Amino acid sequence: MQTQDKATASRLAEAIAATQNYLLSIQNPAGYWWAELESNVTITAEAVLLHKIWGTDTERPLHKVEHYLRSQQREHGGWELFYGDGGELSTSVEAYMALKLLGVSETDPAMLRAKTFILQRGGISRSRIFTKIHLALIGCYSWQGVPSLPPWVMLLPEQFPFNIYEMSSWARSSTVPLLIVLDRKPVFQVNPRITLDELYTEGREHARFDLPRNSDWTDVFLVLDNAFKFAESLNLVPFRQEGIKAAEKWILERQEATGDWGGIIPAMLNSLLALRCLDYDAADPIVHRGLKAVDHFAIETEQSYCVQPCVSPVWDTAWVIRALMDSGFSPKHPAIVGAGEWLLSKQILDYGDWAVKNKQGKPGAWAFEFENRFYPDVDDSAVVVMALHQVQLPNERLKQAAIARTVNWIASMQCQAGGWAAFDLNNNQDWLNQLPYGDLKAMIDPNTADVTARVLEMLGWCNLSIDANQTARAIDYLIREQEADGSWFGRWGVNYIYGTSGALSALALIAPQTHSRHIERGAAWLAGCQNSDGGWGETCRSYDNPALKGQGTSTASQTAWALIGLMAAGEATGKFASEAIERGVNYLLNTQRSDGTWNESEFTGTGFPSHFYLKYHLYQQYFPLMALGRHQTLLTQQGAISG
Repeated sequence: MQTQDKATASRLAEAIAATQNYLLSIQNPAGYWWAELESNVTITAEAVLLHKIWGTDTERPLHKVEHYLRSQQREHGGWELFYGDGGELSTSVEAYMALKLLGVSETDPAMLRAKTFILQRGGISRSRIFTKIHLALIGCYSWQGVPSLPPWVMLLPEQFPFNIYEMSSWARSSTVPLLIVLDRKPVFQVNPRITLDELYTEGREHARFDLPRNSDWTDVFLVLDNAFKFAESLNLVPFRQEGIKAAEKWILERQEATGDWGGIIPAMLNSLLALRCLDYDAADPIVHRGLKAVDHFAIETEQSYCVQPCVSPVWDTAWVIRALMDSGFSPKHPAIVGAGEWLLSKQILDYGDWAVKNKQGKPGAWAFEFENRFYPDVDDSAVVVMALHQVQLPNERLKQAAIARTVNWIASMQCQAGGWAAFDLNNNQDWLNQLPYGDLKAMIDPNTADVTARVLEMLGWCNLSIDANQTARAIDYLIREQEADGSWFGRWGVNYIYGTSGALSALALIAPQTHSRHIERGAAWLAGCQNSDGGWGETCRSYDNPALKGQGTSTASQTAWALIGLMAAGEATGKFASEAIERGVNYLLNTQRSDGTWNESEFTGTGFPSHFYLKYHLYQQYFPLMALGRHQTLLTQQGAISG
């Protein structure tokens, strides 16, 4: 590492202190940290639709949604999947629908611009399946153009090659209620009643409500869909009522006491739609709690109202703890201890859906949200373990027992390929992504490099051990996933910068000697994609076009990831990319605001690659703090700060 003068060292210390103070200022009195989780406008648009269908719209300040949607419309007339993407068809159709449901005239200038944008991209007929489902609910699209899902799917046993537990947790929790909705095929009367005929390029009267053909083997699903629809038309769907009853029971059993389902808005909205199809009343306690849960995901200001797709307090809190500790906080600091105690209280000790395929594991993991008993995840759990490992709590025995329980659970979740997935075990039947219904290509939850790297980092960081064969299999999996250029794919963050940083952080701790060559190649790739301003950035489009990997406008979060990866690699190999690190640190110092924060417009979190992206509003704060803190520690350890 290069020597720094006292002035630069002082500037680094001041930057770290400013961010630490900012994070302390926003800690909740209960001990946790939590900031907005931003997505595209479809989540809010679908919440408007839900309340219109239930007739509960006047009980919420939905008039403020109009301001929110107008503020998110871009000059080209459309709405975006992620910042700066040029607009996306289905997102724009749903925003237009919501504005119409809110009473905005189709002759409004904003609506005219949106209509032009939508028609130029093929109109409603070219939109995604889930958009068409939402439109069909209010008669703006034909159910004939929506895939059929027979309710008897609920009755397929675990031993059957396919059952609902072969779908990813998020697909499962959203699809089970849709089995009821797609069986009933309702057309709800809403106020105001609207049409969207103007959004059909061919005209509504000429629209063909066919599922798209691919002219390959996947067209067999279209044949099956026609068979399902024929059976529906003759009322000959086998075990129909039994399937509906099983789906209803499944939904009711998985509602949290707080009203949530699955911790994500799609599961919550679809579950409430299913109950509406089953003639539940809005005053029913189950429905009332469900609607209140949706309210808890909303963000309201004086002028605006929007709904988040999910909430991230466990994730945010664990990372803030790590960032504060890495930047010099005492393990006994009251803020750290309070956060650690809060995390300990959120450990899930119930069996969830993961136990269907994992017969050996015992509960003891963490979820992403405040409450989500059925869907803890490996990634959150590993980060929480690393955070708790650094904290000194009043009851250290309890903490260590909680960590041990989590590590055992994580070990039991290792997939056959050697890696770890987010929520489930061996959830890898890729053919499900070829279903017409699965056009988001997110029907499964296979093991990934970034989650696997997190587990290995946890083992190395905390000096923990699992079965040696399991560790070896995981390292082999991670090495197999390294790309020819040295990078790793990032499933849950954008994208190769995220994946490569995580893999380097893991290998540097768990296998620095045996895999130094792989570490050096990963570090070389990171250093090679540094921007001229000293930062790093990567566009979400790298999921669609790998030629764009590592390319994009510099952001604070992605710069921090790159620095964390490079520093880990340097510590492991003794070969520091000193110039790249110094330039990256200077980028963070130069772009920090006076209150200790960084600003970035870009989305650097991933929901479903190519289809759904996230902006974690604290990513641009705690990851840079972690990077700067680790840099300061390295300089101090190496005596590199001079006068």
